[in-house]
Amino acid sequence: MNKDKVWVYDTTLRDGAQGEGISFSAAGKLNFVKRLDEFGIDYIEGGFAGSNQKDMDFFAAVKKMELKHSKVAAFGSTRRANKRVQDDMFSTSLIKAGTPTVTIFGKTWKMHVEEVLRTSVEENMAMIYDTVAYLKDNGREVFFDAEHFFDGYKDDPEFAIKALESAVSAGADACVLCDTNGGTMPHEIYEITESVISAVGGVIGIHTHNDSGMAVANAVESIRAGATHVQGTINGYGERCGNSSLCTLIPTLELKLGKSCLPKGKLKEMRDVSLHVDDLVNFRHDSKLPYVGKSAFAHKGGAHVNAVKKNSHTFEHIPPDLVGNERHILVSELSGGSNVLLKAVELGIGRKESEEGAKEILASLKEMEAKGYSFESADASFKILIQKVLKKHKSFFDLEGFRVIIDKRNKDESCVTQAAIKVRVGDDVEHTVAEGDGPVDALNHALRKALTRFYPSIADVALRDFRVRILDPQEATAAITQVLIESGDGQEVWGTVGVSDNLIEASWEALVDSVEYKLFRDEQKK
Repeated sequence: MNKDKVWVYDTTLRDGAQGEGISFSAAGKLNFVKRLDEFGIDYIEGGFAGSNQKDMDFFAAVKKMELKHSKVAAFGSTRRANKRVQDDMFSTSLIKAGTPTVTIFGKTWKMHVEEVLRTSVEENMAMIYDTVAYLKDNGREVFFDAEHFFDGYKDDPEFAIKALESAVSAGADACVLCDTNGGTMPHEIYEITESVISAVGGVIGIHTHNDSGMAVANAVESIRAGATHVQGTINGYGERCGNSSLCTLIPTLELKLGKSCLPKGKLKEMRDVSLHVDDLVNFRHDSKLPYVGKSAFAHKGGAHVNAVKKNSHTFEHIPPDLVGNERHILVSELSGGSNVLLKAVELGIGRKESEEGAKEILASLKEMEAKGYSFESADASFKILIQKVLKKHKSFFDLEGFRVIIDKRNKDESCVTQAAIKVRVGDDVEHTVAEGDGPVDALNHALRKALTRFYPSIADVALRDFRVRILDPQEATAAITQVLIESGDGQEVWGTVGVSDNLIEASWEALVDSVEYKLFRDEQKK
């Protein structure tokens, strides 16, 4: 056995799904399993057997999938107190789930035995032993999740160790130490894990929660102490403050500790997996996530950018492509010439060895930001700005005019919004009308409707996000408004910005940049 191998156990579909706002559809759960199997995760926990029909239907469906790497695990608990394991519905449901691996949790903190289960210490040990033995007799690989282990160990080490020994003596394939309340410190995790391995032996795992912001650090410390099985969730989803994020933990173990978690070459898919799972639960991706977030390798300060240009190791702890990410150069009033040049290269404009127009672009950038523009989330608008400064901009259409009408016929009816727009493309003039859910949506539909005859690919563009920021609220209704729009065409996502003291005009400006960026990019591909 590879001594540097760490077995990765994903619990997103069960522990992660207990997080606020997280819900997987039946199809989404199967999609999740397929993607993690392709990624090379060793174990995928599918749900709580016997707790609901949705999870049991999942176990039936997943058995029909031909998985290449992953084993699916059903989750459950020890038998109930003073009940035969064969008569315990939840224990028998674990067998009915039909998974090759089963994970059960049991009490390892005496306070829980006395105050929650309200049974004796002896009965608790029997509950652990009986359930593990029953599952082993039915041919299952069995993991014992030692719930609240670290709190239990600090309270009564002898009791906590005895609970693990009950599981091991019954044939458990691994004992997983759980920091269920998420309050244990890294140095404690290391010391206790080391003591457990010395006392109990066998395969020891770690399962940490993030209530103290220490989940990943605690998992790392347990691995350093000798644990070889680690549990976590994609993007750190989970109850309360979440679980240890596998998107941070896996790269840390592989790149910092030299451990083997994934099949060779798969780490490059880490960011893609993170984004894929966010899409499955309809969550907006957290740009600040370590390793996989969009901001993880983003540079803004001029001195930083200048240093990265010369040697990326100066401000990047790893090359971003190792985890499937990429470097982003941010531009703002803090930018220097290096920011502008590298950003132009990143956007596909100019060459590294050329400084043509850098001073003019930087001066225009700072002038625009003084007026309220912000290009950190508006790469497409910045690209158009560069083209305009360098006098390389091509206008694909000209606005002849637009009108927006909001009609509320009576108090019980919703508003009806209609936008009429007239644009000129060459010698042709197109006049269209469209309705939408509000003035910006109506303008968006009308503009795309007007241009589709000339540029059919515009039909693929969808407005994904719309954000409004009031820049000087002290001016009340006369305040300057900044509008940020995120658009996509199924292949790429881009951001644009508009600024005006009129919300509709600011929105229109951002919409025009969005469409022009799409048309410019299509022309480049020809």
